[in-house]
Amino acid sequence: MHLIRPEPLTPEAFAPFGDVLDTTGAFRLINEGLCQRHHDRARLDFGPDGRAGISIFQAQPRALPYRFDLIERHPEGSQAFLPMTEHPFLVIVATSPEATPQAFLTNGAQGINLYRGTWHGVLTPLHAPGLFSVVDRIGSTPNLEEHRFTEVWTVLAP
Repeated sequence: MHLIRPEPLTPEAFAPFGDVLDTTGAFRLINEGLCQRHHDRARLDFGPDGRAGISIFQAQPRALPYRFDLIERHPEGSQAFLPMTEHPFLVIVATSPEATPQAFLTNGAQGINLYRGTWHGVLTPLHAPGLFSVVDRIGSTPNLEEHRFTEVWTVLAP
């Protein structure tokens, strides 16, 4: 059995895979000083033949330990997940299907943007309702590749 222990989601640890979307770092005040704008937090990429779209995903919650054997990637565009609740969710990524996957646990106030072509696990909320706004590529060409591991991986509780 392959075991993984999740680590906290930080911009530095997640940098090879995408952007962490949160309210840390520099900002500017807008709306008469009543709102902090944390500007341009994600590198969105929809390729030459795509456009940005916003979808709503409602995923079934999972629990730790969590078992998986499937990862996927979107070769034609980036994919941002913005939780619509304040619950942590699990993020699984890998540099390739041959590499050991990594797991990250959000803090309940973070979203992510996966770079184009990043191998990742399926959307894995840990609490209901599992509601996310997703910004990704809309286009006429296929944008999904899947890989099944020959053995199951298990993400343990932190």
